[in-house]
Amino acid sequence: MTPSTLSVPFPTPLEAEIAHGSLAPDAEPHQRVVGKELTVSGRILAIRWKAEDCRLLRISVINFLDQLSLVVRTMQRFGPPVSR
Repeated sequence: MTPSTLSVPFPTPLEAEIAHGSLAPDAEPHQRVVGKELTVSGRILAIRWKAEDCRLLRISVINFLDQLSLVVRTMQRFGPPVSR
């Protein structure tokens, strides 16, 4: 398996948690050959992929980045989150 990681910094830990909550429910369509794990540490959202197929890994990363972009744009549009 080919492991790959990505760390995404957010302005606040709350925003990292909101992004995690928005992105974590999306399961990989090819779960047997591509695995994805999201974790939050402070204001950092970390994503770790494991894949048997490089092409499917690339597709998974591209799809995730599209979803991440939508989440970030949405948070920017509605302003800073109110503490929970």
